[in-house]
Amino acid sequence: MNTEKTFIQRERIHKKNEVPQWRLAKKSMKKHWQFYLLIIPPVLYFIIFKYIPMVGAIIAFKDYSVIKGIWGSQWVGLKHFDAFFSNPVAMDLIKNTLLLSIYQLVVGFPIPIILALMLNEIRNGVFKRSVQMITYAPYFISVVIIVSIITMVLHPRIGIVNSIIGIFGMDPINFMGNNEMFRSIFVWSDVWQNSGYAAIIYLAALAGIDPQQYEAAKVDGASRFQRIMNVDIPGIMPAAIIILILNVGNLMAIGFEKVYLLQNPLNLSASEVLQTYVYKMGILNANFSLASAVGLFNSMINLILLVVVNAIAKRISGNSLW
Repeated sequence: MNTEKTFIQRERIHKKNEVPQWRLAKKSMKKHWQFYLLIIPPVLYFIIFKYIPMVGAIIAFKDYSVIKGIWGSQWVGLKHFDAFFSNPVAMDLIKNTLLLSIYQLVVGFPIPIILALMLNEIRNGVFKRSVQMITYAPYFISVVIIVSIITMVLHPRIGIVNSIIGIFGMDPINFMGNNEMFRSIFVWSDVWQNSGYAAIIYLAALAGIDPQQYEAAKVDGASRFQRIMNVDIPGIMPAAIIILILNVGNLMAIGFEKVYLLQNPLNLSASEVLQTYVYKMGILNANFSLASAVGLFNSMINLILLVVVNAIAKRISGNSLW
């Protein structure tokens, strides 16, 4: 009993002498005020441009009128969601978005990893820097110029591809007017534009691998390919899993600008996706409520995918966003 009383008294004294958390936080802010000052602009940016606009999603449940405003417009519940899903084009839009997104993920995710592994194995510094410059450069070209390049290269009459085809006596191909070719044109041009820049993260992860692991692998007689498989890939796996989670979380968020610019009446059945539909309904047709409902549906699918894939990755590999 005496021992228990002594323990309780010590606990009370400890709690009495314990400094409150708010005082510790205040002391830390005074000591490192410069860092907290640097945090303010990005926090304000996210609050003003990301969180506050979320309130506008309420118009998906209203018959929005510009005159009445968001709060004055009539509440209609799930009317616009029902209108979208009862539309015959809804399933085609979802199918096109999923096919294009999955194609982009399957092709675009592993190629930067392969490129980073290849660059990591190059020992000639001049050649390595040249390859890096060539692969990084397309990332800094605007989408409009990229689409213009694609259109000119694949033009049926003056495009270089059809000129080469004509040398072999074949008829020119209208690539941009072919539904079956649209997805490949979009995805592979995206790979060309973004793979070099995306490889930077994996190169940084490779640079962080302990050199002793390579030395131990060499002592064990591992070939270059075996070192890649047993040292490099495990070393970049945490970064790769995080990027995969983010990519899956944005699975339905295809870049609107490029799809819209590549779109034409001939390939519309394959190129019309949720993002272009939202633009046409919301901006061109001024049906803001329907466009918001479709956009909200798209965002919810992305959120669900992000949470599910993050949970699966955490359970399997132990790496996750949270």
